Amino acid sequence: MKRIISRRTIREFWERHPDAAEALKAWYFEAKAANWQNPAEIKAQYGNASILKDSRVVFNICGNKYRLIVRINFPASIVYIRFVGTHKEYDAIDAEAV
Repeated sequence: MKRIISRRTIREFWERHPDAAEALKAWYFEAKAANWQNPAEIKAQYGNASILKDSRVVFNICGNKYRLIVRINFPASIVYIRFVGTHKEYDAIDAEAV
């Protein structure tokens, strides 16, 4: 993907949860370098990722301690970070609506 909007969201999260910093940084650089054309390519790279409707993907961070939800515009190569939080915070939201 060429653009990720917004890195600030994950940076602010890892500042509050320092144990997530390395995993989120790794995800960010992997996603930035990726050339995903469809959800199947994401599943091939991240087997534990959950593919939702409306081009949303849930990534497990730090062994599923944290969750990252993104929405991807595949034709434009843009990843929009919609949510990053603890598993408990994730359970309190509608992943298909954030």
